Formats: sequence, C-alpha cells, structure tokens
Amino acid sequence: MIKKLDKYSYGKYEQINNHGPRTYDVDGNRLPSVTTVLGQTKDKSFLYKWIKQKGEEEAERIKNESAKRGTSMHKYLENYVLGKGYEDMTQMGQLSKNMAQKVIDIGLAPVDGYYGSEVTLYYPGLYAGSTDLVGLHNGQESIIDFKQSNRPKRVDWIEDYFMQIAAYAMAHDYVHGSNIQQGVIMICTPDLYYQEFKIEGLQLRSWKHKFLKRLNQYFELKNDSKEKTNIDTTELLQEFEKGKIES
Repeated sequence: MIKKLDKYSYGKYEQINNHGPRTYDVDGNRLPSVTTVLGQTKDKSFLYKWIKQKGEEEAERIKNESAKRGTSMHKYLENYVLGKGYEDMTQMGQLSKNMAQKVIDIGLAPVDGYYGSEVTLYYPGLYAGSTDLVGLHNGQESIIDFKQSNRPKRVDWIEDYFMQIAAYAMAHDYVHGSNIQQGVIMICTPDLYYQEFKIEGLQLRSWKHKFLKRLNQYFELKNDSKEKTNIDTTELLQEFEKGKIES
C-alpha cells in the first residue's frame, strides 16, 4: 500500500469502446483517447511485417494473451496501490502476480505517495486517456505507467509510450494547474525482467511537442472531428514551438 496524497481531485469519465476507436465522454464531449490518436497516426509497417511472419492466427493469439496478461498485472498493481487484496489462481493470474511483484519491489519502491490511481486525464476539446498512477517518485510529481512486454524493449521501440506519458502530463498540468516533472514507464516481461524508462525536463518537453504533431496529424485525418473542436491544433502546435506554452 502506498500513502494517498490529497492534492488533486479527479473526475470520473465514461470510456467508450464499442464499435470504433476508443473515446471518452468528458462533460458531453467525445474526445479521442491518447492511444487512439497514436494508433491511427503511427507507422504500422513493422506490425504488418510481424503479422506476416507469425501468421494471422498466431499473431492474434499472442496479441490476446499479452492483453490478458497486461490486464491481470495492472489489476494486481492497482489493488496493491489502493491497499486491497486481490488473487487470481489461474496460471496466467499467478504469472501476472509475479510480474506485478517485480514492479512493486523495484519500480514502486521510490514512490513516496500517490495522488490518484487509474486516473482519467483530458485536455479540453482535444483528447483524453487513463494513466496508471500519478504520484511522487523520488520527490518529483510524476505520471507513472505500467507495461508488460513479451521481451525487453529498446528505447527506439517505445516512442509511443513516451508520447503517451507526455500527453498525460500536458493534460494534467492544463486542467489541474500542476507541474508534472517527469514520466516513468515501468515494464516487466513474463520471465521477470524489469526495465524502467524516465523522461524529464527538456526531454519531456520534446515528447510533448512530438505528441502535438501526432495530434495535429490525427485531426487532419479526421477533418470532420477537427471542425467540432474549438481548438485549432495547428495553432496550438505553433504556439508550443514558439515557446509560448510552458507545459
């Protein structure tokens, strides 16, 4: 269990997954999820090559198994943070438990307290998403995300993870008037290999900029959606590039 810090108040917003890309209902506005923005603007050539190598059936099996393992690991970690008991006696459940324990032992050791778990964050009129943890990591206000992976990751493989963290930090700062100082990505593989990646300072700002470029690209692909928002993403990107936007 990690100490709860009562600094920020987070709202509950409906996540909509049925028949299409994931969106969030924020005060009556349908906002695309951060993962949807990134998923629809990424280069999928590597994914298509992987599917061709594995075959569609095997690729789908691996994808579904990884998703279930990730969901189970997240459930263990969420309940640990909240100080609740949870147990899944299935083979996958026990594997996920061991993976979660690895994250707890190494990754969460420097977390001095948390503001929110499974927090929905949004940037008004633009996007929304759920982050695993917002808290103090080595004394710095941080966005923390848990990931499972079938194998160890290289930095150049997880650029979307960095943009995801940056998007959450930008949304948190805008809505809550905070100053998120770093993003921390905690990854564990089924053979219990733990990895941690941090972005802060100018590096965090750089990933915010890259996410805004992808966001602008997303709205250019969805012209009908762009017309419904009161924010011009091109203008927002230009303001950020000029240094007028500090978050």
